[in-house]
Amino acid sequence: MNVNINELDLANVASWPTAARAVVILFLMGGVIFLGYWFHTKDQLVELDSAENKEEGLKVIFETKARQAANLEAYEKQLEEMRESFGAMLRQLPNQTEVADLLVDVSQTGLASGLEFELFKPLAEAPKEFYAEMPISIRVIGGYHEFGEFISGVAALPRIVTIHDVSISPAADSGLLGMNLTAKTYRYIEGDETTDGGDI
Repeated sequence: MNVNINELDLANVASWPTAARAVVILFLMGGVIFLGYWFHTKDQLVELDSAENKEEGLKVIFETKARQAANLEAYEKQLEEMRESFGAMLRQLPNQTEVADLLVDVSQTGLASGLEFELFKPLAEAPKEFYAEMPISIRVIGGYHEFGEFISGVAALPRIVTIHDVSISPAADSGLLGMNLTAKTYRYIEGDETTDGGDI
């Protein structure tokens, strides 16, 4: 049955043909569903998507924390080993009262190796975070064998001494060799000392 829309009385919907009423009902239902989605469900879907993303992030964090917790004992053991190693290295740094003895040890090591000292000059300290670098300018006369003994003897000292800027050249009128180097020892800075960038 054909329905002429112009013949429908909006004031008396009950008298409309069944097909027209069905169309209106479907239209109204569609409008309600659309409005419900637009004003309510759409925001919930956005929130759901955000919650799912947050859940994934929390899962990653949880897995990371779980692995850390599982390895906590190993981390603590490693930290303790590092502290012991650091403490051992600190004990190899002489304090202020031991520096003079260390300089004597370096000098005696050279003499015991059969070297003749032409220069043994402690230079200005260079303060660092918790220690001070103490360079010593050295020139010794001897042969390769004696040089090797000296370097080996310095490395065997109980305190840390490093060798830098080594150069070897013939010594004048002696048939021997001259070795110039900078030996650096490292002094532990006491707690009541300050490092302002100048000499300690």
